Amino acid sequence: MRLDAEGLKNTGAWLEKGYALPQYARDAMIKETMKNPVWLHLGAGNIFRAFQANAAQKILNEGKSKTGIIVADGFDFEIVQKMYRPHDNYSILVTLKSSGSIEKTVIGSIAESCMMDSSSEKEFGRMKEIFRAPSLQMVTFTITEKGYSLVDGKGVTLAAVEKDLNEGLQQPASYIGRLTALLYERYLAGAYPLALVSMDNCSHNGEKLHGAVKAYVDAWTAKGFVEKGFAEYALASGKVSYPWTMIDKITPRPDAGVEAMLQKDQIEGLDPIITSHKTYVAPFVNSEESEYLVIEDDFPNGRPHLEDAGFMFTDRETVNKVERMKVCTCLNPLHTALAVLGCLLGYTKISEEMKDEDLVHLIKKIGYVEGLSVVTDPKILNPKEFIDTVINVRVPNPFMPDTPQRIATDTSQKLSIRYGETIKAYLASDTLDVKSLTGIPFVFAAWIRYLMGVDDQGNAFELSPDPLLVSLKPYVEGFRLGNVDAEQIKKTLLPLIKNKQIFGVDLEEAGMSEEVLKIFGQLLSGEGAVRSTLHQYAD
Repeated sequence: MRLDAEGLKNTGAWLEKGYALPQYARDAMIKETMKNPVWLHLGAGNIFRAFQANAAQKILNEGKSKTGIIVADGFDFEIVQKMYRPHDNYSILVTLKSSGSIEKTVIGSIAESCMMDSSSEKEFGRMKEIFRAPSLQMVTFTITEKGYSLVDGKGVTLAAVEKDLNEGLQQPASYIGRLTALLYERYLAGAYPLALVSMDNCSHNGEKLHGAVKAYVDAWTAKGFVEKGFAEYALASGKVSYPWTMIDKITPRPDAGVEAMLQKDQIEGLDPIITSHKTYVAPFVNSEESEYLVIEDDFPNGRPHLEDAGFMFTDRETVNKVERMKVCTCLNPLHTALAVLGCLLGYTKISEEMKDEDLVHLIKKIGYVEGLSVVTDPKILNPKEFIDTVINVRVPNPFMPDTPQRIATDTSQKLSIRYGETIKAYLASDTLDVKSLTGIPFVFAAWIRYLMGVDDQGNAFELSPDPLLVSLKPYVEGFRLGNVDAEQIKKTLLPLIKNKQIFGVDLEEAGMSEEVLKIFGQLLSGEGAVRSTLHQYAD
């Protein structure tokens, strides 16, 4: 059994092994998509194949669409060259259910894979053709939050961005530079309407995309590289929209256990690859069953019937409420708590942490008690039911190969949103007292303890990547387990816990510094102190 057009002609063999196959005439779909493209997706990673491509397949199966998706990658062309095209753009989705069952689906909705390579006349020429098509309704994105940034971690404009802003759109090197150049092609072809829809997991993603495009449009207009009417079209006419979205679906990197299971089905060529950009990809993706995608319904050229695939369309205010509910209360704060404590307590799977009563009590306190007190109900999703699913179904799923070490990545960038917004809400409330919070200050103290890179048994461990590690590690390098000096702790750590960029608020001004420093001292008191202090604060 081979995962390509020829191999899938033997449908009986695939069905016998339990695979759900595309229920539409794929050749006709590809032909129609190439002729009249409707949906282009930028970012060919795992989340796209597990979520957006599967949604497209659902509406194709139901006969509610005649076209599929064209996918393009603008960062790592090897994904297209070595994974998509050799398999005729097919992939396998393995849905890992908390019940222990799995679903195996052959995804065939991707009609074409492209490289957003401005140095290739053939590849970029095809991208221009797609953008010039009047039929194109939306371009969606999963390029990570970094994809929209024009500066590095120090705030310095990236070299490729600087080049494009100053030299124009003839052969742009930056991601958003190439996107804006392609949008200009659409403007020249007839100023056709289009929705540019970020589906990345970051706050106000549509606003970030709009801001990035605006930087290029403004620079190129000022330098005379584009017609003056382009700015009106791209930014103010309403012909080009930038809807906000909230996405939530856990899709870890391809797991060796899943690969072994598929190999037992005698499928050839499943070996994953690591590209020169360090991207880990395989012909299959493994993902949890739960998924949420809430989208601002602003599509000036129309859109596919994706509500029939489970996407939720609403207004911008509701999207914002859902995003805040998830990021500030119902999921992300719980994940971060499990990540930090999991590293300290020696866990290597998030699901295993859900067998730890102390950790479960902690995240329930953070979610149900401290978070739900200030959450705004978006109505389209119920906050309590969302947390129920997270705690009872999603995180305990033993078949999800997710790790605390992965989730602990970039924690310094997450604390201000995941906890700081809740603290601000307490400070603004007439009825809630910020000093009643105990779970959140415990996580802050645990994170500072985590920065020591020493677990609860006194063993060194590797810290997860974080852009601020170089500046953060000096705060804790003088501390040792069993050596607790309250004055030293306060003197050393007070500048850190007053950092609004990290915590969202000045913890001293908020009246939380004493609690955080006290807990840190307890966590530092010796081997096993993380466990004993957790047990105390989880009650």
